[in-house]
Amino acid sequence: MTEQQANHDPIIIVEGVTRIYQVGSNQVHALRGVDMVVPRSIFAAVKGRSGSGKTTLLNIIGGLDRATAGKVILDGRPLDNLSERQMTLMRRHMIGFVFQSFALLPTFSAFENIELPLRIAGVPRRERVERVRRALSVVGLSRWANHRPHELSGGQQQRVAIARALANRPALILADEPTGELDSVTGREILALFRHIVEEEGVTVLMVTHDPKVEEFAHRIYEMVDGRIDRVRDTAVTPFALQQPMAV
Repeated sequence: MTEQQANHDPIIIVEGVTRIYQVGSNQVHALRGVDMVVPRSIFAAVKGRSGSGKTTLLNIIGGLDRATAGKVILDGRPLDNLSERQMTLMRRHMIGFVFQSFALLPTFSAFENIELPLRIAGVPRRERVERVRRALSVVGLSRWANHRPHELSGGQQQRVAIARALANRPALILADEPTGELDSVTGREILALFRHIVEEEGVTVLMVTHDPKVEEFAHRIYEMVDGRIDRVRDTAVTPFALQQPMAV
């Protein structure tokens, strides 16, 4: 990736996004005018306290929720112009999701858990097998392909979840507190895996987290306070020159 690409080819643009929830007679302002630019092929993290709006922002970027106002442009496409069907297709073909709870089917093997979304997407069998094997190799679990979740450690289960997201060949992986249920050593391994995926596969990873260890691995940190991006900074681990963080 060149400096010019990092400067001029963002995968995510968020402009003035607000999200207001009606709770009884009260309005809850989860997002208060978020502006954000995420360059392609970096590991980016959104940090902030509980209730700061991190997960709400991630859900809106992933098309799981709609903004009350403002605009999200994903890979050059404004999300507010998409129908529910178009949004579903974009999530299926462009975005991989990784959650804190792993969300694996307990009676399926690791291979079958990774393969299932490809079946749903109508990917031919031979291609499914190739993609699943490739994804298992990337996350270092080829030997555990036939193991069920209860036969795997928490870290291995999260690796299966990451492989499932990768098998779709997404341009973007959205991860919501993926180290939240892991011990510190395993959490560091998962963060290192995300960094490896970004650098070797060219995928963009956007992760929301409380985990302070993310500072060791992410290229860029977005700090959220009370529904706004309060600060944007590039970390010392960045291997290429990024644009200066936009003032927000």
